[in-house]
Amino acid sequence: MDRNPSPPSSDAEEEAAVAGDSIGNTVYSKHWLFSVLTKLIEVISPKKGESELNNVDTEVDLDEDMENDICKVWDMSMDKDVALFLQEFNAPDIFMGIFAKSKSPRLTEICVGILGNMACCQKICMSISKDENLGQLILQRLCDSDPPTLLETSRLLLTCLCHPEVANIWVERIRGSPSVYDCVCFIMSSSTNVELLVKVGEVVDKLFDLDEELMLNWIKNGTQRTVEQPTDDSPKSFPDFEIIPCLLEAAKQVCSDNNAEGLDVYMHIMQLLTTVDEGTQAIVQTTDGGKETWNLLSDLFCNDLCQPDDPPIIVQEQKMVLASILSVLSAISASQTEKEYAKIGKNLPLIGSLIRVLQNMEECGKRPTDGSKESQSEESEEDFHFKILKDICCELLSNIFQELSKENVLEGLKQNHLNEQKCCCAFQNLLPFYSTSVESFLEVLREADQSLADTLGKRFPSLKLQT
Repeated sequence: MDRNPSPPSSDAEEEAAVAGDSIGNTVYSKHWLFSVLTKLIEVISPKKGESELNNVDTEVDLDEDMENDICKVWDMSMDKDVALFLQEFNAPDIFMGIFAKSKSPRLTEICVGILGNMACCQKICMSISKDENLGQLILQRLCDSDPPTLLETSRLLLTCLCHPEVANIWVERIRGSPSVYDCVCFIMSSSTNVELLVKVGEVVDKLFDLDEELMLNWIKNGTQRTVEQPTDDSPKSFPDFEIIPCLLEAAKQVCSDNNAEGLDVYMHIMQLLTTVDEGTQAIVQTTDGGKETWNLLSDLFCNDLCQPDDPPIIVQEQKMVLASILSVLSAISASQTEKEYAKIGKNLPLIGSLIRVLQNMEECGKRPTDGSKESQSEESEEDFHFKILKDICCELLSNIFQELSKENVLEGLKQNHLNEQKCCCAFQNLLPFYSTSVESFLEVLREADQSLADTLGKRFPSLKLQT
């Protein structure tokens, strides 16, 4: 889509200033903006004889002059003074009429976009949020078939959810509108528009972060659905969506586009799901027993993130997404029986990648600092996130160590996922908190490679005494 036309030209701005009708501290003309709003009113109030044509379901193109003018308003609405002027002249009410009657997707998209800009102003956001009719019309736009409109609707919702004063209003409204779940799942499972997927993901991430009850409802929604009377704007029918497959489909799409922002978002959503037992069970009780989730996340971790040829500092850049991925993998591994866990398989590359992350973290810990207060503050925050990543990394590695057979260890040594240096790094990080797992691994290692086991026993005498 071409970028929106620029706001009124400098000549128009100068005329506005001369005429004394500038909006607030801007040079935008009140008269010009009011004329555009008047045209919009005419769009939703057709002249006699035109009403029947306006009710035809066929989409119509927006008049070019009207599109140029309303796009200028869209750009201008980023200015707080303009946004307040639009609010003063009841622009949201005009947009409600557009949402209800317009057959032009482009016009609907632009009006939602203007509302999104206006909502950046706290006062306006509160007004928009408290209007129940407008709120419901906005949610209905999530059932739109036009991707640009869906994108702007998602941006508007995210803006409102990020305002603490009104976030609960939207959470309650969404919780009371089951069709939102269907619309969001449909987008995540079927859209190839990565920009849209990222923004919808951000909305879901924010909702789950704000309200655990809503997250639990959406987890259960695949099997315990609440029947809602369809609205005119709702798609005719939806399959019985389950949240996990929809999230995985969206995650695969953003990964195929190498979208780092989208990957962060969807991995964090998955991590939030595993903060409740119901979420973890929803993952492992899918038809494949969680295998698709495991394979996708372990493949990302082993083949895309923190690779051998990356500098150690990469772990600093990727620490958040790494922590999210490993949290989910750890939750899956902890919830599986030994038989189910073996089916997930392919853990040897995962062992090598986990140890590589720990090695990189050790290297990053050796970096010198300048000693300033700012540097110390940044270092403290970095240490906090690093500690989280290290804890999760060690937990998963200890789980895997406990499940390894002699054949697994032999294959790991053969493929160089395990060697003396890597085992030392693993032991140093796992001890003393995961001594049982280390002892279990060392016992199996003795069967596979007695010499290496003896060497490690000498390096870690406390283990030697215990075994």
